[in-house]
Amino acid sequence: MEFLEILKYILPSIVVLICSYLTIRQFNDREDARLHAQLSASTVKTTTPIRLAAYERIVLFLERITPESIMRRVLQPNMTSKELLTALIITVRTEFEHNLSQQIYISSDAWVSVKQAKESMIQLYTAAAQRFENNAKASELAQTIIEMYASVEESPVTIAIEKIKQEISETFN
Repeated sequence: MEFLEILKYILPSIVVLICSYLTIRQFNDREDARLHAQLSASTVKTTTPIRLAAYERIVLFLERITPESIMRRVLQPNMTSKELLTALIITVRTEFEHNLSQQIYISSDAWVSVKQAKESMIQLYTAAAQRFENNAKASELAQTIIEMYASVEESPVTIAIEKIKQEISETFN
């Protein structure tokens, strides 16, 4: 009889304890989910402009290493073809190094495309320079580089820019 008396008091207490535990646990789970959602929203709000700026900088880098763009900045009167080639390679590598940190914000595939575009442009400049003597006019080399670039069906720079545009579209739309 005494056992039933004790059970009469303990059983409701155990039920209340279990219900309280489940209610508190459910509340904590909801609160964790709410805080996680807030943190995610805050992170997205902060990183989105940074990521977009990184994409912009990479596209700007790619545009700046195309022959038409780089020649305007690098080609000087009375330069030799060897001096022009050296200046082109240094400019491409310097601009690439300046933008190295942007790889954090873009996908690995897009970064590989950017690196391939950089290397392809250096190879194009080097291949064109091999057609000339070291002391040939830089303007002739510049013209040859622009013609060679124009004859390429789809340039690595264009491919990389399209890859980045596709990634932006997939990420932000």
